[in-house]
Amino acid sequence: QLQASGGGLVQAGDSLKLSCAASGRSFSGSTVAWFRQAPGEEREFVSAIFRRSSNPVYADSVKGRFTISRDSAKNTLFLQMDNLRPEDTAVYYCAASPSVILSNLRFQTAYAYWGQGTQVTVSS
Repeated sequence: QLQASGGGLVQAGDSLKLSCAASGRSFSGSTVAWFRQAPGEEREFVSAIFRRSSNPVYADSVKGRFTISRDSAKNTLFLQMDNLRPEDTAVYYCAASPSVILSNLRFQTAYAYWGQGTQVTVSS
């Protein structure tokens, strides 16, 4: 129901824009998020939009470089990634859930729906 795309191999300093298309149900009122998992690491929170909030939340490691957005009409979530660094290399996953509470939005266990992941590799 969630299909992530847009990953690729880029050089440090480059930009990429990830997309996550939802199908089968509307996620317009749901909390939506991006997580990532580097090789040998735990999956970590990247960014989220809580329900219909206009104030996205970011991990400190990406704040000022990544921008999360959504197009509710197209049921699509985006992650604009600028000034990429080698440490951003990971598989990026989109997630959504109508039942996330604000205090849990950084936790992957709060999300019921997940995309399949898209690989982002940043070379130095």
